[in-house]
Amino acid sequence: MAVTLEEAPWLGWILVKALVRFAFMVANNLVAIPSYLCYIIVLLPLRLLDSKRYWYLEGMMYKWLLGMVASWGWYAGYTVMEWGEDIKTISEDEAVMLVNHQATGDVCTLMMCLQDKGLVVAQMMWLMDHIFKYTNFGIVSLVHGDFFIRQGKSHRDQQLLLLKKHLENNYRSRDRKWIVLFPEGGFLRKRRETSQSFAKKNNLPFLTHVTLPRVGATKIILRALVARQENGSPAGGDAKELDNKSKGLQWIIDTTIAYPKAEPIDIQTWILGYRKPAVIHVHYRIFPVKDVPLETDDLSDWLYQRFIEKEDLLSHFYETGCCSGEAVVSRRVVSVEDEQTEDRALKASVKNSEIYCGPALFFMSWEQKKIHCF
Repeated sequence: MAVTLEEAPWLGWILVKALVRFAFMVANNLVAIPSYLCYIIVLLPLRLLDSKRYWYLEGMMYKWLLGMVASWGWYAGYTVMEWGEDIKTISEDEAVMLVNHQATGDVCTLMMCLQDKGLVVAQMMWLMDHIFKYTNFGIVSLVHGDFFIRQGKSHRDQQLLLLKKHLENNYRSRDRKWIVLFPEGGFLRKRRETSQSFAKKNNLPFLTHVTLPRVGATKIILRALVARQENGSPAGGDAKELDNKSKGLQWIIDTTIAYPKAEPIDIQTWILGYRKPAVIHVHYRIFPVKDVPLETDDLSDWLYQRFIEKEDLLSHFYETGCCSGEAVVSRRVVSVEDEQTEDRALKASVKNSEIYCGPALFFMSWEQKKIHCF
């Protein structure tokens, strides 16, 4: 594609800005990641004396590093608008986030919108593709206790066993609270055709904006972390867990990420900032874990239903520019016109919003019909 004389200065500026941003990212990593590792080494004796305090300090440094990554997108003009239920109200409980997966930028988006949710980021465990292990952030995730899962049928059974063992060895001992899981098992663009073929063979809905989720990892997580819970209190487990009065896994957060014009932002764009500023929409729904079936077939049906609803939510967003005609915070229906009015108001507020920990975060209070900027 030929570049016109009028476009040349703009393209030149984009290139210069991308190079400066890349240099800034490299400098960030060269300072922040070795500093994190040095502090971890210095604090190792504390792990033997007071492991809870050690993992708290490690988690805070981990949160700062994720805040650094989130800031790269914010400086490029990529902000987040949050819809649905206020997940900050359950930030101290144990929960699993089930997130649709479109691009590598999904991880960065979550890093941005979870920064103001108390200690969630510090006490969070990520389940991500094994390829992330070999990135600059891989060593940090290994220390923190994130799990790298290898995709493919040949690895599936082995990976699920490794996940179960990882949860048993690292989740409770490191005082983790939340788990981030992408049940689709891969990016939308890579799995869409296979998912649609599977749906056709099994008389399941034809999905375009999401793919049918895989149930394996979700089942392992629920059975490992919910089986010890009965009526909101521990039914079993070791004495240490009982002393800590752990209530076990209590919530499932159905999280849907929507990008303007269905154009996902990848990690390269997040770092280099060569795309125009955009508002990424994130929608939450909270389900009590006691309402979620644990049997494989019932759990599969439950997960399929959630992703069918994600499909409808995303279709509505791409058609109207707002997330849904139903406001789940107050459990009442709001008209699309009201949503569009508030959507425009929120977008207008981006320019004048105060900044909290770098990224500008938004949450809609449907009951009071007010805009809150965090």
